[in-house]
Amino acid sequence: MKDIDIHRHIQDLYTAFNARDSRFVTERMTADVRWPRAFKGGHVHGREPVEAYWQAQWQEIDPRVEPMSIELRHDGLVDVTVHQVVRDLSGKVVADSVVHHVYRFDAGRVAGMDIVADD
Repeated sequence: MKDIDIHRHIQDLYTAFNARDSRFVTERMTADVRWPRAFKGGHVHGREPVEAYWQAQWQEIDPRVEPMSIELRHDGLVDVTVHQVVRDLSGKVVADSVVHHVYRFDAGRVAGMDIVADD
């Protein structure tokens, strides 16, 4: 992917996630995507399990994630520094942090993501 394409692609994914358009995001994943269950721990594998995880998550919390910077690493991974604010369903902030979402792509589709705390 070209530098400009990946930036637009990443922005579109976060915009869709924040709009709760899980289908838009999962359609841009590989069939066997590996995704962290940040809210529950562990990982899920596959588009449908990712979508089910998000749907359940949104019944309990209201996360908003905004990309702050996007770095194309030399190893082919994409490091997205994000500001995430998580609220409970009454609107109270329960978490406010900056973390790194490190993506692996395969033929332009998200093949995996890991969450790394900002040091």
